[in-house]
Order: sequence, then structure tokens, then C-alpha cells
Amino acid sequence: MRLIIAEKPSLARAIAAGSPQRFAQAEGYLSADDVCITWCFGHLLEQAPPDVYDPRYKTWRLDHLPIVPAQWQLRPRPKAKAQLAIIKKLLKQASSVIHAGDPDREGQLLVQETLEYLNWRGPTQRLLISDMNPGAVRKALSNVQDNAAFQPLFQAAQARSRADWLYGINLSRAWTLTGRQAGVDGVMSVGRVQTPVLGLIVRRDLTIESFVPVPYYVLWADFQVKNGTCRAWWMPAEHHRLDEEGRLLERAPALALCEKLPGTTGRVDKASSTKRRQNAPLPYSLSTLQVDAARRYKLSAQMVLDCCQALYERHQLITYPRSDCRYLPHTYLHDVSRTLSNACQHDETLMQWLNNADFTRRSKAFDDKRVGAHHAIAPTGRTPKWASLSQNEKNIYFLITRNVLAQFYPPLEYLEVKAEFIVLDERFRTQGRETLVPGWKPLFTTKDDTPALPSLNEGESALVREAAVENKETRPPEPFTDASLLNAMTHVARYVTDDKVRRTLRETDGLGTEATRAGIIETLISRGFVLRSKSTLYSTRTGRALIAALPESATRPERTALWEQRLVRIAEDADQPAPFLAALKQELVSLLNQADAARMRHAFANAGGKTAQASTSKRRSPKAKTGASSVKASTSPRRSSSRKKAKTSLT
Repeated sequence: MRLIIAEKPSLARAIAAGSPQRFAQAEGYLSADDVCITWCFGHLLEQAPPDVYDPRYKTWRLDHLPIVPAQWQLRPRPKAKAQLAIIKKLLKQASSVIHAGDPDREGQLLVQETLEYLNWRGPTQRLLISDMNPGAVRKALSNVQDNAAFQPLFQAAQARSRADWLYGINLSRAWTLTGRQAGVDGVMSVGRVQTPVLGLIVRRDLTIESFVPVPYYVLWADFQVKNGTCRAWWMPAEHHRLDEEGRLLERAPALALCEKLPGTTGRVDKASSTKRRQNAPLPYSLSTLQVDAARRYKLSAQMVLDCCQALYERHQLITYPRSDCRYLPHTYLHDVSRTLSNACQHDETLMQWLNNADFTRRSKAFDDKRVGAHHAIAPTGRTPKWASLSQNEKNIYFLITRNVLAQFYPPLEYLEVKAEFIVLDERFRTQGRETLVPGWKPLFTTKDDTPALPSLNEGESALVREAAVENKETRPPEPFTDASLLNAMTHVARYVTDDKVRRTLRETDGLGTEATRAGIIETLISRGFVLRSKSTLYSTRTGRALIAALPESATRPERTALWEQRLVRIAEDADQPAPFLAALKQELVSLLNQADAARMRHAFANAGGKTAQASTSKRRSPKAKTGASSVKASTSPRRSSSRKKAKTSLT
């Protein structure tokens, strides 16, 4: 019997649908004459906690650190034991196995580590599926490969998992225990991803609080030309006192010029118009959907993910949602008019957009070369039962369907106009935009982003009808919201100065992945490091103190990029995991030497920030000795399934 192990049940069903055999449903698997298909639920296994390696690690002590396993061990996740037993039973009957994890590092890891844990030694092939359309599945089934060719990919993913464990376990224990010595209760959870995300929020809040507004002055003038009027803004020359962005810092020159302008005639010195075309926004990845939904509906990242999971699993209205891809395969175009017709049923707006769509168009969004482990989120073509959807689910489904429909609309075409006026030997500048073909734009907004300008000709006269000086102030950056933080995590390279590191971060997923970013934000909130007020995220006193007490390298995103460089080399079989992990062990010693109670005490004494809501219990780490608690962190160690063993977040 040939056994196919899929990463998740939905993929197992897709493989069955694309296979020539007819499958019967059994408990935990699908069966046909000579093949069975079973599945994981993501990772069925997790890294064993420290006390599995040595019972004395149940007590958190600084002299135990660093904890470095000599022989790594995995253990079943609490809810995975039943499925693991099913897979183990099927393996005993199998003559060969087909590994059908997602075609990426984590997909390679989660199935292969299960096979190794269950001591499978038989022949193993690799099935790579990025599109669950039956035709694409049939093609993939005819092109299985030897799993041995993917061993470097497995080693890279395994090294990442072990490195995150080493980093999270050791630093979390060290800073929690030095916090105890400083009189601080609660667990100071540290992770390679969550801590730099917290660092982004803390630094943004501190920048806002330390910001000193600087007044600047803007002079505008309304010019009467042959074909109408338009407003332009003075561009003061460099001999005036300007800031780095060219803003005028003295009011007197603007007032003096303003008094002279009304009734004065100048001329159009420059006028240019450029015809531009803009394609529709691409279909959504999870992160881009979370950003748009946060801006439009004020939904948290976790709420969007929960809605997507319901639309995918319960209602079966959308494709796999935890995708980092914004492109669709060409196979989605097969009968796409019927797919989207079904998807839009019983919604007046969607049906109107559907009726105006041109399904002979081929958007750049349909590109097999840009599709990775998953394609963009799209409607499946099932007819929605709107009454069974929550309002949030309706809103999310509406956005997903709209972005796919937009691919069958013409590009937005507009005229971009720029002009400069000369009056009293001073230069004024303006720009505008005139829509020529609205294309896809009405699906997104009915407003013009920039007002249109009257027709202008170089050299024509321009009379100043009115002028005024506006007093303004520089403004600090806005505090993070779910939307802007997700955007920052996705494009974290902009917060890095080193060119090589920035390039690596651009090429990778930034901080976290599509599947983990929402959880990271919620973890920071649940541990009392961050507070959400309406849609705004603020660092708490605990969060600020932790960032201040940690080495700076632990609070910035560069580590993710440096790790990624090594992991890519391992995945490409150009490096081995052992040197990478050995270097991390050496670095851990250096980092642990910087855990200092005095620094922690000083950090808490000088931390501002919000007071975390008392929404989590203040449990102590197991058997950790504490002093008198002068400040309590509203965080707690997570419990293992036994409810007795504490563990820390690893990422």
C-alpha cells in the first residue's frame, strides 16, 4: 500500500479529488484500493521542553544556562496524539510513502520530522503541490520526486526550529530570573521575532513622546489662467532658513511676499502632462488583506485571520488563506466567469461589478512563475449563504472577491499634470490629476485622489487672485495600529541601515510569516508588553523595560536577516546546520552574560508607557526565587498539557 501524507486535511481532499481512484472516508485518512491519504494538522510535533532533557530544569536557575540539548527530542503536541497514532498504524501497512507537505521549508519539516519520529525507513517520494485545482494535482502526481533531494531543505528548517528554541528558552529564562532579582514579577518572554516587533513599537512610542514640534510656514497663491484657476505653493529659495525637507522655518519672508502677490501677474513657466496607466491592485495575501481590513473595518490581524479560517474551512468560500503570495495560477482562469458568478450571487454590489467585468482580459496577477507554496486568496466559486456569515466574514469575503474581480477590469488611465509659475521672480509649484479611463478604480473608491488642473500652456499669463500664509507644525509619526504594524513587519527592511541586511530582509518574509504575524501581536498583548486601545497599539511599562534591559541586538530585526542568510545556504546545500548552531551557542554565552539585575531595575525605574490591562494572571515561573515585587508584569508563563511545566515563546 502506498501512503500519501498531506500537510493538512484540505490538501488531502484535493489530492483525492485529483486522483483517478475513488476514496472512502475513514477515521483520520482516505482509502482506495492500493493507496491511502492521511494528513497532519500543521506540526504534529514540538520541541521537548528543558525538563525532558534534565528534571532539574523544572526549576529556573541562572547557573543552568545556557541549556543546550546534547540529543534533540520532539514530543507530540497535546491535540495531535490521535492523528499520530493513525499515521503510525498506516505506516506499518505501507510499502512506500509520498511526502505531500507544502513546497517550502516548513512544509518539508513537518511531514519529514513526523516520519523520522515514527521511525519510517522505507522509500519516500516528494509531491509538490502549489495549486489544489484537480488538473494541477494530477500533473503534480505524475511528477513525484525522490525525497532525498530535499534533505537540505529539511535540515534548514530543522536548524531554524532548534535555533529558535535555544534562543527563546535561554534568553527568556535569563531575563525573567534577573527580573526577579530586581524585584519584578512575571515572565520576561524573549524571542527572535516577537522581541524585535516589540522593539518597533517601543521605539515608535519613545519617538512620539520625545518629539518636539517645529513650526514652519506655507504660502499658497490662487492663479487665474485662461482656462480656470488653480492653487500653487511657494518654493522658497535656499537662502531662506529651511529644514531638511525644504520647509520654511521663518514666517516673515512668507508674509512679506504674501502682501505683494494679490493682483500681480506672473506666467506659467513649466507645464507638463504625462499619460499614465495603473493596473488593478493584486489579489490578497494574508498580510495585505489584514492591512486593508484593519484600515477599512478596524479589525485586528487575529480577527481577520479567524474570519479567513472560517471562510476557508467552515464555509469553503475562499482558497487557503495563510498565503504570502499575491498571484494566481493560470488554472484559476478555467471557467473563471462561472467561479466568480457563483461567488457574487445575492450581493447587489458584487453582481453589478461582475456584470461589468470582461473575462477575456488577462491580468498580470495570473502568473504561474510568481506562485509559490500557495497562491493568492481567491473565491472558490461556492455560492455564499450570506445569512450564515457574520458581518466581519461578509466584509472580508467582499474584499477578497473584489480584488479578484478587479483583475477583469481595464487599467486606470489618467493624466498627471505638473506646473510651475513664476511671479515676482519667485517660483510656485502645483500638480493635479485628471482621470481619463476609470477602469478598476470605481471598485475601490469613487473619490479622486488629486484634483484636476485646468489646461495650462507654458508662457501664458497667470494673475494672482488671492494668497495666504498657513502656520503649520511638524508632526511626530503616528503610533502603530494593527495595519501599520503588519505593514512594518512585512517591510521591516526599511528599519535597517545595513544594505546587505536590508536586501536579505526584502527578499524574505520580513519579521514573522503570514501565518504567525497576527499571533505575534496577540502574544505581545496577552503578556502585557503591548496594550491595544481601539485600533492603536501602545507599549506598556513592562514592554519598554524589557527592551531597555536587553542587548540592543536582541531588540532589532537584523538577526532574522543574518539567520536567513545562513539558512538559505543550508537549504541550497552550500552550508551545514552544525556550524550555524555552534555559532549561535557561542553568541548565547555572550548574550547571557549581559543579563543584569541592576540594568533591569534601572529599566523599570525609568520606563514610562501604558499600564497593561490586568487581563492575564500573574503566575510566577516554576520555583523561581523572587524578591519583593516592586513592579509586577501582567504576564504569565504558558503551561504545558500537564499544567505544571512552564515554557516560553520561541519566536
